[in-house]
Amino acid sequence: MQTAMQHTTIQTDSTSSVHHNMSEQEWQMRVDLAACYRIIASYGWDDLVFTHISARVPGTEDEFLINPYGMLFEEITASSLVKVNKAGEKVAPSEYNVNPAGFIIHSAVHEARHDAHCVIHLHTNDGVAVATQEQGLLPISQQSLFPLSNLAYHNYEGVALNPEEKVRLVDDLGDAHFMILRNHGLLTCADTVANAFLYMYIMQRACEIQIKAQSGGSALTPIHPQILAGIQAASEEVTRGANGDIAWPALLRKLRRTDPSFEE
Repeated sequence: MQTAMQHTTIQTDSTSSVHHNMSEQEWQMRVDLAACYRIIASYGWDDLVFTHISARVPGTEDEFLINPYGMLFEEITASSLVKVNKAGEKVAPSEYNVNPAGFIIHSAVHEARHDAHCVIHLHTNDGVAVATQEQGLLPISQQSLFPLSNLAYHNYEGVALNPEEKVRLVDDLGDAHFMILRNHGLLTCADTVANAFLYMYIMQRACEIQIKAQSGGSALTPIHPQILAGIQAASEEVTRGANGDIAWPALLRKLRRTDPSFEE
């Protein structure tokens, strides 16, 4: 019992020190981003240490938070996130580095889209499976309609280490919030962590449903294009204009009940 109490005290002191060296807005962004990593892990959508969620530091245009390379999503805390510039270079002390391939993709989106304060990129089994299909995401489920109303595609160019790919990626993304990286995985971007997560949740579910539906071997029933055309207005009505915030507070409450260490 004494050892556990000592560990808690050390963690609290360390967290307090990190917290006091930044604005309240940055700390809140760190908490939301760490929560997003934990929630992604809870759904089994992480890929060891090889995918990323990034967020712009509030009040800046060229500083970002991203996961420490080598930590599992379930280990990430608000204070352990690494602050980098648009070149992926650390701008605050950290014992961890970042994955250069991962930040090529994220920095491209952040630089081109000032509304993209959070970018999520995943390699889920069903997401990659749909990304390998020539037709991509199909309009066969209610879940598929939301990403299809605002979806972009980017062709595979190998492991993302070439800075020149950034130009082509952002050209393909345009003003979309959902992207399928062919042969690679899924990407969402939004103005808040909550919105980016909700977009990814819906697109991931659509991919899961598509793979399951195709595995049945029967002909699939497509949704009429007229229904697709009206889906954005329907989305606003369903979420009462709150978008990701309709579910995010509940997700945080669940996370705090199960493992509140993400806020350290």
